[in-house]
Amino acid sequence: MRKIQSQGVHHITLVGADRQTSIDFWDGVLGMPFVFEQPNLDNPNEGHLYFDPGDGRLITIFTDETRTTKMTRLPQNPGQVHHIAFAVSQASFWQAVDRLDQRKVKHSGPKDRGFMDSIYFRDPLGLLIELASYRFEPPAGATHTDVLTAAHHIRVAAGAATIEQNHIADAIEQIAHAKAQSLSSDRSAKNPF
Repeated sequence: MRKIQSQGVHHITLVGADRQTSIDFWDGVLGMPFVFEQPNLDNPNEGHLYFDPGDGRLITIFTDETRTTKMTRLPQNPGQVHHIAFAVSQASFWQAVDRLDQRKVKHSGPKDRGFMDSIYFRDPLGLLIELASYRFEPPAGATHTDVLTAAHHIRVAAGAATIEQNHIADAIEQIAHAKAQSLSSDRSAKNPF
């Protein structure tokens, strides 16, 4: 038996209300360019809108002009989506509270997640949205998940409950050290002062 190896999220499709509400939220609030639309190929009575969340992949929305917006908390049963998180820069993250407040959107305010910052709020239909911003940049050629996996091992070895800043810093050093060649015969930490 062999795996079917994924190579990233291709797209996420959500059931939306009407076309304009979807455009106003995904493009007008979250800044995701509206890249194309066509009928829902499985239901020609619905529209199918495509948005770029910032990485060239897609968020798509099924729309129906007879559906209205109704802000309700979505069920939290097993097998259902809890929330969708979108990456934002630290600069954008720290502007998000003010920009949500200008629209009178209820939100959680900034949440300290140790290795990242988060803000939660609901879309016009009640889907929980997270804006997430890493507090670190991975070394060249590495990904955020490379750093988090290494930090996890460091955290477990230290007996810590969650990943802390020092675990991230040590993981970055470990990855950078492994990737970079050096003519130095001893690459341990030194104090030349």
